[in-house]
This record gives sequence, structure tokens and C-alpha cells, in this order.
Amino acid sequence: MSNDQYAVAVPFYDLWHEDGHVPEIRELLPPLLKGVQRSVLEIGAGTGLITRVIAQATPAEIFAVEPALAMRSVLLSRLAEDPALLERVTVLPCGAHDVDLDEPAEAIVMISVLYGFDPAERERLWPVLAGLLEPGGLLLFNHRERPQGEPGELEPMGSYQVGRHTYQVLGQVLEVSGEKSRYRHLYQITRNGTLISEDEVLGETHRPSTARLRAELEAAGFVPDDAPDGMQAWRRAG
Repeated sequence: MSNDQYAVAVPFYDLWHEDGHVPEIRELLPPLLKGVQRSVLEIGAGTGLITRVIAQATPAEIFAVEPALAMRSVLLSRLAEDPALLERVTVLPCGAHDVDLDEPAEAIVMISVLYGFDPAERERLWPVLAGLLEPGGLLLFNHRERPQGEPGELEPMGSYQVGRHTYQVLGQVLEVSGEKSRYRHLYQITRNGTLISEDEVLGETHRPSTARLRAELEAAGFVPDDAPDGMQAWRRAG
């Protein structure tokens, strides 16, 4: 998504993701962060839903990377509500490939961000993340190998009542080629069944196989660690 597309999606973001991957991550992520005490780098912090999970799971300082202004605005508002978080979280307004830390991180967390990188971007990403981790440092991200969706008609993906308005997300797969899938999302707001706002987002995702990910990560100097179904855990060798 471009920044403009993120601005379209942001009003729906927490509603949709609280109904999606976030509750599962609240269960799976904290045990994996056990023992992390000093610093966590979060790639793609979004509006801060997972930032808060990290902060509750570890006393570590958090560096939250979020390139989209609209997402960062909500993230900073969320931090401003909690003085303790405001002291512990540094927001980095850059992309994952451009992160600059004063010292290597103890752990890196990347939740529901992986599929936004195309193969070339992803292969460049792993060495960058390895360079941002201390030796033996932990890389955590969510991943399940699933078949690509089939191109089809527009279908409801989520509907949420906010006061007298209904916020609805509809989506369709437009094209599938290898690990790449092109999609269309409509973000609609209705009142009493009457449409009062509609925005369209076109984008693409990339779903690599687990075998492909393993090869890329091992080539970048990572070794696998134990993780529950739905999560991947890797450590920087050294």
C-alpha cells in the first residue's frame, strides 16, 4: 500500500485486525519474548496494537518502525495515552530496509508484514535484519503456508458497528501468479443501509512457501528456533 492507501484503511484498521490476527498474536507472542530484557525492534508497527503486546510481554525498550504517516499518527496517539509507553517506545518513521539503531537489538518482531515484501525486497530484508540483531538475537514473525486465493467476485471480509454507522470491508482477488496475488478492497461506511463513504484500494501480497523462507533465512545467517504453529522463530548465528 502507498501512504495514501494507508490513510484510506486506517479508520478500519483496528476494527478489522482485532477481528483477525491480533487476538492470536496476543496468545502466541509473549511466551516467545520471555527472557528478552533490553531491546525489541518492531517492523511495521502500524497503529500500535502489537506494540502494546510487546510492551506487556517484556520490560525492554521498543523501537517501532512505521513508514506510513497515517499509521504513525494513531500509534503516537496510543503511546500518548500511556506515559510509561511514551518513555519506552521510539517511533522510527522509515521503512524496514532503512532502520538505523545505535546498538544491535535483542529481538525483532514482524507481525503481518512479511507478505507486503516482494521476493527481491524480502531477500534484501533478511541480511538487513541480521545486521540489526546481536549475535544469537531473535527474529519472530507470523506465517502459515496457505494456498493462494482464487480470483473471484467482491465478498464481505468484515463488518463493524460504530455508533449508528456500519464500517464494512469487502475484498476480491484479481489475479494470482506464483506467490503474488493482486487484490481489491472496498472500505465502506453506511448508515441505515445507505452508503455515505466508499474508498477503493488496489494492492498485492506475496506468500512464499515455508521452504523458500527457510532457504532465504539460512542464506542470511539465521538458524531456526522453536515456535508454535502460526509463528516462525529464528536466531542470528554467531
